[in-house]
Amino acid sequence: MLVLSRLIACVSALVVLMGASVALAAMGYPTPWQTGFQDAGSPVMENIIWFHRLLLIVITLIAAFVLALLVWVMVRFNQRTHPTPSRTTHRTSLEVAWTVIPIAILVFIAVPSFRLLFLEQNIPAADITVKVTGKQWYWSYGYPDQGKIEFDSLMIQDKDLKADQPRLLSVDNDLVVPVNKVVRVQVTGSDVIHSFAVPSFGIKIDAIPGRLNETWFKATKEGIYYGQCSELCGKNHAYMPIAVRVVSESEFNGWLEEAKKKYARGDDAAPAAFAARGSAKIE
Repeated sequence: MLVLSRLIACVSALVVLMGASVALAAMGYPTPWQTGFQDAGSPVMENIIWFHRLLLIVITLIAAFVLALLVWVMVRFNQRTHPTPSRTTHRTSLEVAWTVIPIAILVFIAVPSFRLLFLEQNIPAADITVKVTGKQWYWSYGYPDQGKIEFDSLMIQDKDLKADQPRLLSVDNDLVVPVNKVVRVQVTGSDVIHSFAVPSFGIKIDAIPGRLNETWFKATKEGIYYGQCSELCGKNHAYMPIAVRVVSESEFNGWLEEAKKKYARGDDAAPAAFAARGSAKIE
């Protein structure tokens, strides 16, 4: 009983420690010594965190049960306390139990797992569509339903960072979306495979040349959410961050009017300024 009580105390301490680690997480960006998820900024991420906590409880209970069995066997059936070993080879009830119980656990896990996959993969009616193109080594964004708006997003160098801008995550042009609106994200690549990932939204999807992948998110809180390319894509893979700025609908409409003037592209070749920037990115 003493061993079992100590085991329960250790498991409880582990759960408390893991729960405390979640408190270290921040919304929109990682923080030093963070071990848990970033705070959820979308319904999908809320479900991912809930499912993760459910699995944490299940696996902790399984590990504690197996450890307790091992301790019980070592104490109860060692040579000193049990000099005459049992010759039992089969027990129907035990064999049924260790077959049925794991199946029941897997079914219990499968139900919310399938619900989460369905939520992630089935894109609801979108309020706005954004096209994301991964390039070496930066991102280009477009708003196909809002006119010919396209712009590039490059990481801000250390020497140009402001006090409130996180290093290796801040960019010169954020992807701007309205709060509480369904955003359909169409992702592709122009050269090699990249991966568009924003942890607080619970999205990560490959950007593959010649293929258009889709995902979605619905940001529930205003703010700036950061991500990074999550596919090893070349020497500057670590320097193509993602910044999504979530604003109110009125602020988004105002930004959109400015963007139509600032970023609009015609049917002809890209302006010389963009060509010049493109050559600078390769260096």
